[in-house]
Amino acid sequence: MKKKIITLYIFMILAACKTNYDSVAFDQYKIPLKPDFSKTESWAVLPGNYPEDLKSLVKETMSKKADVFFVYPTLLTDKKNSDWNADVMIESTKDYIRSTAVKYQASAFAAAGNLYVPFYRQAHYRIFVDGYKDQGLPAWDIAYEDVKTAFQYYLEHHNQGKPIIIAAHSQGSMHARQLIKDFFDDKPLQNQLVAAYLVGTRIFKDEFKTIKPLTNPSAIGGFVSWNTFKMNKLPKSYERWFVGGVVTNPITWDNQNESDIEDHKGVLNKDLKVYPKSLKIKKIDGLLWSSVPKIPGRILLSVVKNYHYADINLFWGDIQDNVQERVNHWFEVNQ
Repeated sequence: MKKKIITLYIFMILAACKTNYDSVAFDQYKIPLKPDFSKTESWAVLPGNYPEDLKSLVKETMSKKADVFFVYPTLLTDKKNSDWNADVMIESTKDYIRSTAVKYQASAFAAAGNLYVPFYRQAHYRIFVDGYKDQGLPAWDIAYEDVKTAFQYYLEHHNQGKPIIIAAHSQGSMHARQLIKDFFDDKPLQNQLVAAYLVGTRIFKDEFKTIKPLTNPSAIGGFVSWNTFKMNKLPKSYERWFVGGVVTNPITWDNQNESDIEDHKGVLNKDLKVYPKSLKIKKIDGLLWSSVPKIPGRILLSVVKNYHYADINLFWGDIQDNVQERVNHWFEVNQ
């Protein structure tokens, strides 16, 4: 487990370097089996079936009045793996998703609602790398179709009219963005949307027709988004991937461009402890700058510039409180 967490901490450093991948053109005859979302094994998390790592962080209950639908980020990153889509029938793949994205990211939202996390045949990381992405464009469609199918099944069999939080990170947020367009934007289901947390990818202010950025900590029916980088540092890809994107303040949840360290509610660290008053932030065009968190093991973070991998767990305590505040306000408005 320690090795896996360290891998996540240094992954974005390695991804920024020039890398070579084992890669082949997309082959429609080598697509992994599609998940069957009527079966429990096609979900990383379902109410009443929370993994032990998640139970250690949040109290599982079947009586929450809201739902959370979470789409995890890119975890298929092995340079020697030439597959274009993840095989979610493999138990080691499922375990890795639960022990990383579910534990450190989805857990931030779980106290506010019944958590649903589908396994999906996500696209390999190299789809974001020049020289490879055109080979595997159909893999992206397969990944989204799984997310869409899972959400449709959730609506038909689980939701029962409850308010919905959409939460996601990185590749997951890209799929969630399309999910918002297909199901919520200027559609009746928008009335059930508490908020969409579209973290770790660029979302423009006018991305949607009727769903707008939220600039008040209790506001509902819109979206928040941010991409985190080390204070006073810019990625080489800044103009290409970040400029113009919405940057939410994930500590104050309003229009403040900066926040004090005293306002920060907590990093979820790899020791599964939450460390409040650990960092301060500053918003710039398309990026959220963060100071190096004051947590055990911060030496690892001090040499990293890109905090993308930690977009959610840097603000774990802040997110947990904010999601609950928005849910409470949704019920105040809709009673």
